[in-house]
Amino acid sequence: MEPGDQDAVRQFRTIAELHGDVAWTIDLATGLPGYISEGVLPLLGYSFADFNAWFRKPDSASPLAPLCGGLKERLKRFAGGDLSRQRVQRTYEQPHRDGRVIPIEITSTLVLDASGQPSALVGTLRDISEQRERAARQRRFASMLNHEFRTPLSTIDGAIQRLEVTGAGADEATRARYRKIQAAVDRLISMMDDYLSPERLAEEGNRKPADGASPAMLLKEAAEQLRAAGREAIVDIGHLPAEVRCQPGGLRLALKVLVDNALQYAPPDSAITLAGHQADGGIAFLVRDSGAGVPEDELLLVFEKGYRGSNAVENGSGLGLYMARSVIDVHGGNITAQNVAPCGAEFKIWLPAQGGMGKSVASKVINSDNSAQQLQG
Repeated sequence: MEPGDQDAVRQFRTIAELHGDVAWTIDLATGLPGYISEGVLPLLGYSFADFNAWFRKPDSASPLAPLCGGLKERLKRFAGGDLSRQRVQRTYEQPHRDGRVIPIEITSTLVLDASGQPSALVGTLRDISEQRERAARQRRFASMLNHEFRTPLSTIDGAIQRLEVTGAGADEATRARYRKIQAAVDRLISMMDDYLSPERLAEEGNRKPADGASPAMLLKEAAEQLRAAGREAIVDIGHLPAEVRCQPGGLRLALKVLVDNALQYAPPDSAITLAGHQADGGIAFLVRDSGAGVPEDELLLVFEKGYRGSNAVENGSGLGLYMARSVIDVHGGNITAQNVAPCGAEFKIWLPAQGGMGKSVASKVINSDNSAQQLQG
């Protein structure tokens, strides 16, 4: 091995092991492991010698067999032109030497030689026990919220329906209040069904979440939401990357909140503008209406939890913009509002770009929730 190659191998090992992952390499010419981090011993209970012995007899009944399951088929598919086989990630249950079962995430990449042929397989092993437990805690928390909110809302829902039935003789102002309460209850129940129901949580838990989306497609989906509401949408899509790294459902929710907000405050016969372009080392989504705008002293306050503006419409909980901001904060971006001439408000979502021009991964806006204080086939 040339000195430069040795340096590259050492750099790979260092990078791969930065977060405690177990790095490994396999020489495809010999079919034998070239390196496995020492961390594999506490992780799985097996040493490099154990791995080496098994790779010399890969057809034996070894508890290590799942680590490289499907490698031959993977190489065959790659040779047939399936480039998706160059980098593969999967999870499985790996038996520890002491009998425990460890949930493992394995990521591997085929390293190509000068002629474009696979010469080595490199990758990492990661214990995802803590990740699974964190996801389980999040599901339990969401389920608890769903129950705690749904119980009083069901009580309110039943009471307001009874009032509407028994209050037929009430004056119009009173009946309008009944309708306002019913609409607010329906909206909150619908939001819980969309994001906190046991069925939705189970669905999300049983599939690997997407980690990217097309910015242009997200804007087009938002435009369809406007048209479905009977409103004109003006879509201005500038030069955008083919994909932005994100949690698509969360980003769709944030855009939906902004579109709903525009629908509430824009004149019924006016168009709403949706735009997207590169900005400040990332990408920006804009939702612009031609309503009365936001009072200048409330431009920052509208994103606070439960805040209702002085010009708030009847239907609203004060949670929508707060939820949108929370989602964007998690993505390392920010969300802002400003008034535009001659009239109306413009809400902007900014997200850092992954790969390319000088990305930023921290929100540029300080707010109350973000303050200064397989080896596989």
